[in-house]
Amino acid sequence: MRLYANIIIDISQGKLDKTFQYAVPEQMRDQLTVGAPVIVPFGNGGRTIKGFVVELTTTAEYDPAKIKEIKSLDTDAMPIESQLVTLAAWIRKHYGGTMNHALKTVIPIRQKTAEKEKKVIHLLLDKEQAMEQLLTYRRKHNTARERLLEALITQPELAYEVVTQKLHITANVIRALEEQCILRVERYRSYRNPANYEQDADYALALNPTQQEVVSSILKNAASDHPKTCLIHGVTGSGKTEVYMELIADAVAKGKQSIVLIPEIALTYQTVMRFQNRFGDRVSILNSKMSAGERFDQFERAKNGQIDVMIGPRSALFTPFSNLGYIIIDEEHEASYKSETVPRYHARETAIERARMAGATVVLGSATPSIDSYYKAVQGEYLLFEMTKRAVAKQLPVCYVVDLREELKEHNYSILSRKLEELMEDRLQKKEQIMLFLNRRGMSGFVSCRSCGYVIKCPHCDVSLSAHKNGRLVCHYCGYEREAADHCPSCGSPHISGFKAGTQKIELLVHKRFPQARILRMDTDTTKNKDGHEKILSAFANYEADILIGTQMIVKGHDFANVTLVGVLAADLSLHVGDYRASERTFQLLTQAAGRAGRGDKVGEVVIQTYDPSHYSIVAAAAQDYNAFYKQEIAYRSMLKYPPVWNMLVILLSSAVEDRCIRMAGLLARIIENTKKNDTTDRLSRLQIIGPTEPAVAKVNDIYKRVLYLKHPAYDVLVQIKDAIETYMEKNRQYQDILIQFDFNPMNGF
Repeated sequence: MRLYANIIIDISQGKLDKTFQYAVPEQMRDQLTVGAPVIVPFGNGGRTIKGFVVELTTTAEYDPAKIKEIKSLDTDAMPIESQLVTLAAWIRKHYGGTMNHALKTVIPIRQKTAEKEKKVIHLLLDKEQAMEQLLTYRRKHNTARERLLEALITQPELAYEVVTQKLHITANVIRALEEQCILRVERYRSYRNPANYEQDADYALALNPTQQEVVSSILKNAASDHPKTCLIHGVTGSGKTEVYMELIADAVAKGKQSIVLIPEIALTYQTVMRFQNRFGDRVSILNSKMSAGERFDQFERAKNGQIDVMIGPRSALFTPFSNLGYIIIDEEHEASYKSETVPRYHARETAIERARMAGATVVLGSATPSIDSYYKAVQGEYLLFEMTKRAVAKQLPVCYVVDLREELKEHNYSILSRKLEELMEDRLQKKEQIMLFLNRRGMSGFVSCRSCGYVIKCPHCDVSLSAHKNGRLVCHYCGYEREAADHCPSCGSPHISGFKAGTQKIELLVHKRFPQARILRMDTDTTKNKDGHEKILSAFANYEADILIGTQMIVKGHDFANVTLVGVLAADLSLHVGDYRASERTFQLLTQAAGRAGRGDKVGEVVIQTYDPSHYSIVAAAAQDYNAFYKQEIAYRSMLKYPPVWNMLVILLSSAVEDRCIRMAGLLARIIENTKKNDTTDRLSRLQIIGPTEPAVAKVNDIYKRVLYLKHPAYDVLVQIKDAIETYMEKNRQYQDILIQFDFNPMNGF
C-alpha cells in the first residue's frame, strides 16, 4: 500500500495552517517519522524547498497520479526544528486538537517581525588626512560635513543614532562622506532584550549542606543514562532558587542551556533579577505582555546560541535551545501550567517528554507540590528531595486560625476579624508591612452558612454545588441539582449565601478602618498595563506602602523582608468550589500566603479567617504540615477515584443548536458504553462514564455545551477513547457543526 506524507513548508515563516501531500518513495518508508525534515519539489520549474513531516497516512487526498514524491531527507536541517515538530505531534496525540493547533502552540512565533538594526559609523582616514579634509570642508562652508568629521576625529567610532539625533546630521550627509570613502557605516542585527538588568560582578553563592546535597544528587541523576524527573519539596524560604542556579551553572559550564518556567508574569521581575545577577545578559525572558518583536528576538537569540537561560510561563517551554540541559518548573503545583485552550496540554508532562527527546533533566520545585507530582514521587516514578528548613536559620511564621462563626456571634460583621485588626494596628505602629490576600479565583457561586459554616454539597461527588442564575444549585460533575436554600439545612440560620466582597471593596474598608495607612492593590484591574506588576511590587519593596491587598498573584514567590503580617481574609473561597482539587488548592494558597511573612529578621505572623477551621486543609496549612495534608487528600482521591489515583477525561461538546448538542452528547455516551460492553480484552471494564450533563457555563454567545466525564486507572485507555471519537467524527461528516474538545485530568474545568 502506498504511503503518503503531509508536510508543512518553511515553519520559520509561520505557515502552519496549510499542509501539502507528497508520496513517500519506497526506499524511504522506514526512514520517515513525524517531525522528519525533508526536501520536496514545490511549484513549477523544478524548484525544491524544505519541509517537515507532520503526518504519515495511506490515504491520498487527491488523484495519486498527480502527487509528487519527496526528493530526500534534509541532512542540513537544524535538529531542534525537527524535535519541536515531533513534540507537537506528541501533544496532538496526548491532548487532542488538530496538528495545526499543536504546531501553533510549539512554534509560537508565527510571523517574523521587522528586524532591529544597529549602525555604527567608523572613520576611515588617519588623523592627518582627516585634518586636511576638515580644512577643505571649512573653506567650502560645508558646516554639516565639518561637524561630523570633527566629531569623528575626536571619537573614530560613533553610534548612528548619536550622529543623527545629537549632532543633527542627516542621512544624506552621512551617505555623501561614505561615498567619498571618508567613513564607513557598519550595520548589524540588534536584538531587543527585555531583561536589561546589571550583572553583579561580586555575586557569590554559598550553599548550605542541604542545598549542596540536593544539587549533588540531581547532578548525579542527570549524568545517568536515563535521568528521572526530580521533585524538590522545599518549605518557603528553603533556598530552592539557589539550587536551580547551581544546576544551571553546571549546565552552562558544559555548554548546555536551561529553561526556567514560572507560573505568573508577576514573578518575572524578582526571578529575573536573581538570575541576571548570576548569569548576566545570557538570561532572557518571555511573557505575554512583550511585543511581537521582543518575543521573536528572544527565540532568535536562543536559536543562535546567544543566551543560556530562558525564564517565562509555560510558552517558554518551547524555546528552541539546541543543547538543552535542564527544564526547571518552579511552583510546579500551579494550575496556570495547564493550558486553558486547545490543545489543553500540561507543561509538566510536556516538559518531561521534551526532556526525554533532548536528553535533558526536568526539575520540579514547590513548597506545596501538586498531589499528582508527589504521588508519582511516592510511587518511585520521580526522585524526591525534601528541604524542610529555611535556608537561613529563620523561624517559620506563627499561624492563627480565626473562626468567623464566632466573630458573627460577637456581632463583628466586618471582613476583618478582631485578631487581624489588632495585629494590623500593631504593625502600622511599628512601621512594618502587611499583606492581605483574597482568593478571588474561588468565587464561583458556592453557598455556605455564616452561622455554622455548613456548605451545600453534591451527595454523589462530594463537591460543592454551584448557584445558578435560575436559583438552583447544580453539581458540575454529575448534573445533580436542587432548589436553593433560604435557611441553613443544618442549623436553620437565615445567614446562608455566597461571598460577595472583591479586592476593591476590601481596599475601601481597610482605608476606612486605617486612614493613616498607605495602601496598594494588586489584581487584574491594577496590572492591565505593561510593567503593571513590576511597578506595584517595586513600590511595595521600596516601602512606599504599608499594606498590599491582592489576589493570588501577591502570595507566590515574592520576598519582602519587612512583611511581618499576612491576613487571609476568606480561606473558604477556594475550599468550597465545585472541583475535586478544592482542598489541594486551598492548602497550597494558604501555605504560600503564610510563607510571605517573616522573610526578614523579624518573626512573621499569619491570620487565616475561615468558617471551617477544622477542615484538614486549613489545619495542615496552619501547621505547615504537607505530609499530613497529603495523607488525607490521597485517601479522599482514592475513595472517589479522582486523579492521580485514577485518570479523568473530560469531553466537551459545543453547538449553535441546543438539541443537536444534547443528542450528540447522548450518542457519544452510548458509543462509549457499547465499546465498553463489547471489549474482549477486559481493559475497559473499569471505565466509569458520568453524564452527559451541563458544564459550569452551559451557554456562551448562543453556543450550547454539554460535557461527559470518563474515569479509568490507565491514561492510555482514555487516549484510545479520544482517538476513537476523533476517528468517528472524521468519518461522520454530518456532525461537522459540532465542536468536540478534550481535557485530560483537568485543572481548571470547562
